[in-house]
Amino acid sequence: MFLWIFALCVGVVFGSGGPVVAQQLNGETPAYLGSKACADCHTEAYSAWQDSHHANAWRLPGPDTLVGAFKGETFSDNGMQATFARNADGLAVTVQESDGSTTIYRVHSVGGVHPLEHLILETGDGFLQSFDIVWDVEQRRWYHLYPDQDLPPVDGFHWSGAYKNWNARCAECHATGFEKNYDFGNRSYASTQVEIGVGCEACHGPGSAHVAIAETLAADASMSGPEFWGFAEVLSNPQGQMAQCAGCHARREAFGNGNPVPGVAFADSYNLAMLRPGLYHADGQILDEVYVYGSFLQSKMHQKGVTCANCHTPHAATTVADDNAVCTQCHSEAGNPDFPSLPLAEYDSEAHTHHPQDSDAAKCVNCHMTDQVYMGIDARRDHSFRVPRPDLSDVLETPNACTTCHTDQAAAWAADKIKAWFPDGQWQQPHYGEVLAKGRRSPTSAAPELLGLAQDFAQPDIVRATALWLLRDGAISLDVSDLGAFMDDADSQVRVAAISALRQRASVISEPYLIRGLNDNTRAVRIAAARAILSQQPGRMSDGIRAQVGKAYAELGSVLRHQMDFAETHLQVGGFSMVAGNVPAAISALSEAVRINPQNPQAWHSLVRMVAQTEGLEAARELMRQALSFNPNDISLLSLAAEF
Repeated sequence: MFLWIFALCVGVVFGSGGPVVAQQLNGETPAYLGSKACADCHTEAYSAWQDSHHANAWRLPGPDTLVGAFKGETFSDNGMQATFARNADGLAVTVQESDGSTTIYRVHSVGGVHPLEHLILETGDGFLQSFDIVWDVEQRRWYHLYPDQDLPPVDGFHWSGAYKNWNARCAECHATGFEKNYDFGNRSYASTQVEIGVGCEACHGPGSAHVAIAETLAADASMSGPEFWGFAEVLSNPQGQMAQCAGCHARREAFGNGNPVPGVAFADSYNLAMLRPGLYHADGQILDEVYVYGSFLQSKMHQKGVTCANCHTPHAATTVADDNAVCTQCHSEAGNPDFPSLPLAEYDSEAHTHHPQDSDAAKCVNCHMTDQVYMGIDARRDHSFRVPRPDLSDVLETPNACTTCHTDQAAAWAADKIKAWFPDGQWQQPHYGEVLAKGRRSPTSAAPELLGLAQDFAQPDIVRATALWLLRDGAISLDVSDLGAFMDDADSQVRVAAISALRQRASVISEPYLIRGLNDNTRAVRIAAARAILSQQPGRMSDGIRAQVGKAYAELGSVLRHQMDFAETHLQVGGFSMVAGNVPAAISALSEAVRINPQNPQAWHSLVRMVAQTEGLEAARELMRQALSFNPNDISLLSLAAEF
């Protein structure tokens, strides 16, 4: 049954197209033209964009890239050596791996412009890989992104592995009109893009309809332009524009083959990551690189209607002013009429900052937007715009702005300072991080508090969603109607998280909510419901849920067909196959999962057990030897090996 339905997904649903939301002209979807088509009419915007990080997010090698590099220099690290030189075909890197193998790779292109430039190397079958040795633009030196790692070429996190693949992991946000085009049958890529770099149409949408309208108006001055000038309606308002930024400036799971047409709702294209461990600290501060959006959604600024364009110029992608002037355009005695609820007060003063005027310590961002360094030298600021809470650091094991600078002091010292400076300050108020931290430790005991946080509409929606997502087994102790009520929530991410809680309950009582989710008007919710339905054992499904299985496969299949180059996809398919009782399908999926990422003990563990059942102990032992060769110190695999 599973194989037949899954084949139906691959053959029929996987072949279907996504939604088209760009404005149409004469019944045809507009075509991409490239940024140069915009230059003549939009001279000022085009000029500002040309030198931006967006325009230079991905480039072909040229005189303005890698200045000072590729003069025969050699870089060595952990037994791997790379030599950078020029040959008849252009730039080339000779790589000698720690296992002794040596290969010459052509430099296909360069990612980024400042503070580092990232080499994109061709490795065959259309694969483009992000090289781990990168160029420091200011210091004009090569350095290793992960100097503490010593990875063999077979590791999924080695520069040549699945997790450093440019086609799948990076290109979509560095290109315009990108299509990944992974061929699962041949395990190859035929990726394309309208232009490399984030061009005009990456944000505004394909421009042929816009140009045709402009040409028509130029020929007949008596005509008036249409309301949206050939672009999607959603891009005409600030919130729609911010959602367009979020497509790349977010940690998320992509549903499609590449760039969605600008104007498609974020939650119809992506599943936003919750404030989960490994990505965020318990109080929502940045930990791993999460690309701004999930942080900004926590801020009071977002709740009051502030968008990216209030602080950043859309074309040059720089801040609208320098230093504190960005903040004082609103946070001042004059205020800003666009945000009437702001308290009118002087913030850019020693009375507020308690640090010398015009010093680095008095910059708003250093207290309210602490930074984290990624890729060795690239500092990214936390966009949650939080009030420093050193009083919570020891309790939640989280950083704070004060002791990040005053490294010789303890959090308690900083907390006392804050209390003295701001006796009526926010340090007196409960923080959602306290509940989320409890939920991380024990969702069962924290279930009532997590539910209460999710029901608190004064909290940011991403926080409420995370509280539901953290419930897991704790959901079993709660009234299912309380969980089901979140299916009426206005925020789609809250509805996604509600489904993750509801899937813990028996299908006979969660049935109406899961079916509603499968018919939700937002794709992210439908995908979450499909996963919840397919994770239930057929013998325990209610009749209503069983009737929705085909639709769930079709909904999920529309996403999985674009993720067949991810080990996580095959692990997921293997799990659905095991639940459905189809061992051959599970073995096939898990085998592909460990081929893509052999450092996945979970996949190996399940695969070995199923091979033992179907092919015997000797075949399982051979598979176990392979698993341990890639994961020699994994406790779960060593324990399993003892059984054989």
